[in-house]
Amino acid sequence: QVQLVESGGGLVQAGGSQRLSCAASGLTFSRYSMGWFCQAPGTEREFVAAISASGAITLYANSVKGRFTISRDNAKNTVYLQMNSLKPEDTAVYYCAAPDQPRPTNELRNYDYWGQGTQVTVSS
Repeated sequence: QVQLVESGGGLVQAGGSQRLSCAASGLTFSRYSMGWFCQAPGTEREFVAAISASGAITLYANSVKGRFTISRDNAKNTVYLQMNSLKPEDTAVYYCAAPDQPRPTNELRNYDYWGQGTQVTVSS
C-alpha cells in the first residue's frame, strides 16, 4: 500500500520561507518521479514542481520558478519542496504525488498516488 505523508506546512509571513517534506512508503521510491501540487479554496489543483526518479531533472510552474526548489533523498524515501520569497497567493494546500513513471510530469492525470496535503498560509 503506497503512502505519501506531507509535513512542514504552517503559517508564514510574506517574503519568508517554508520547507515541505513528503515521506513515501510502499513503493520503490527511487524508481518514481515525484511531484508537488497545490490547491487553494475554490480552485482546481495545479502543478507546482516535479523531479525525476534520479533527481537529475526538475520541472516548475512558471509562477514558482526561481522561488521554489524541489529535491529528493532516495536513501530517505523523501521529497522536499523548499519555498522561498513566499507570497500571499501561494496560500494553498500542498500535495505530494507520485506518477507511475520515472520521468517528471506536470500532468495531474498522470499521478496515481497522493498524500493528504499540508496547509501553507502566507500572511501579508
